[in-house]
Amino acid sequence: MAVRADQTERLSRVIASGEQARSAHILMVDNDRERGAVLHDYLHKSGFRTTAVSDGTGARCALKHAHIDLVVLDAMLRHESGLDICRSLRATSDVPIIILTPPGEEVDRIVGFEVGADDCLAKPFNPRELVCRIKAVLRRTSLAPRVTDALGASAFRFAEWRLDTTERTLRNASGLTVALGGAEFRLLSHLLASAPRLLTRVELMELLRGRELDPFDSSIAGRVSRLRQTLCDDARAPRIIKTVYGEGYVIGVLVEREA
Repeated sequence: MAVRADQTERLSRVIASGEQARSAHILMVDNDRERGAVLHDYLHKSGFRTTAVSDGTGARCALKHAHIDLVVLDAMLRHESGLDICRSLRATSDVPIIILTPPGEEVDRIVGFEVGADDCLAKPFNPRELVCRIKAVLRRTSLAPRVTDALGASAFRFAEWRLDTTERTLRNASGLTVALGGAEFRLLSHLLASAPRLLTRVELMELLRGRELDPFDSSIAGRVSRLRQTLCDDARAPRIIKTVYGEGYVIGVLVEREA
């Protein structure tokens, strides 16, 4: 059956709009307007949708009201540092984050990984390199397995806690419900699902992010530390999440699974 010219035009518009809808949405958090404009144009030409904000308040608002696939975050902001913003975002979101660090400041790169960044890029940089890093992070995070597909249980009971993997809630024996960030939920879920087997740091990073291990990345240790605080697990002599030095982490209490 022949297709009229106006039908072809409408079909082309639908396909084009569909491609645009599927393109990754990048949130840029930077108060340097000149650099932000350059990056916006380059990312747009590379096929990405972009939203630009200048501070943490704008970033949180954008993440609340739009689907963001990745955040490009400048470490040097006026009122709240990018590292602090990254740390706070990690408490509630698992969105991939690339931090732009000052030139020659290796410590900022290390701290960036510690607070949960997926990648760090020192300024000044070639916009083409940023695009390559964005694509690499999106590719790695898209390969990360979904928690619900890997657990094989609707809930876990351990110590005086119950983790519901359907409702994604953590509740103690007294009925107190604790909110977990996406990364902390997945970390605890995989540790419980694997118990009593030890999970290495590399395995945990692959499960959490599907990303390659960076020698400076201490985000797993930081997330384990936050989980221990949540679970009231003494960091000096942990009972629930035990560290096997040089290897990884293992659950040290009995875990009961609910189908």
